[in-house]
Amino acid sequence: MRRNLDEVDARRLLTGGPVLLVSSSYRGRHNVMPVAYAMPLSLVPPVIGIAVHPSRHTFDVIKKRNEFAISIPGRELLHHIQYLGSLSGEDFDKLELTKLPTFRARKLDTVLVEGCVGWIECALKDTIDMGDHFLVIGDVVAVQADDDAFNDHWLLTDNDQKPLHYLGGNHYSMLSEVMDARIPKRAEEYGKRLDEAVEEQLELTRDADERRAEEDYERDEFRRREGFDATDL
Repeated sequence: MRRNLDEVDARRLLTGGPVLLVSSSYRGRHNVMPVAYAMPLSLVPPVIGIAVHPSRHTFDVIKKRNEFAISIPGRELLHHIQYLGSLSGEDFDKLELTKLPTFRARKLDTVLVEGCVGWIECALKDTIDMGDHFLVIGDVVAVQADDDAFNDHWLLTDNDQKPLHYLGGNHYSMLSEVMDARIPKRAEEYGKRLDEAVEEQLELTRDADERRAEEDYERDEFRRREGFDATDL
C-alpha cells in the first residue's frame, strides 16, 4: 500500500543508490527513462539531483516543464528498466509500448509508475553542466513509499519489495539485509567515562603507594628488631 511521507524522506529513498525511472510529460505525452546516478543534495529544504545526458529526450522535456518525477522499481520491473533505456521517448511512446500501468502524480502534471516501491516528485531547481552529463536538481514536493518496502529505511525483508541497483551493462543487484551498527555514546558520556577511568587509575596508584609504604615500614621494623645495620644489604 502506498503511503505519503514527508518530503525530507526522499533522502532515505535514495540512500543506497537505487536505479530510478524518471518520468516527465509534455503536451499530454508521458515519457519514462531509467537513471542510475542520483543523490540527496540537501535535507532542509529537501533537494535531490539526478544525472541526465543532454541528448536525452527526457532532458528536453524536464527543461520545458520545469518538473520531473521518480519511481523506484523493484525486481518485477527488471526487464522493463533495460528496455526503457534502449528507446528514445522522442521516437516512441514508451508507456504505450510497455503497457506499464501508471497513476497521476500528487503535485505534478505527470505520471508515476505502478508496481514500484517508492516515488518522489520534484520541481526543477537548476541544471548544472558537469561534463558529459548535467546535474538536474529538484526541490522535492511529494514523496510516497510502499509500506511493505520502506519504514524510515528500506526494510529489505521481501525480495519483491527491494529496490534494484544498476551494476552496468544489463547487470543489476539487490541489497540483502539490514544491519544495525552499535550507536556511539555521546561525547559527554565518553568524557565522563574517561574521568572515571582516570580517577580509578589514580585510586589504584594511591593504593599501590600505600602498600609500598607499609611494606617499607614493616621491612625497616624487622631489620631493627633483628639488629641489622642500615648498611647491610
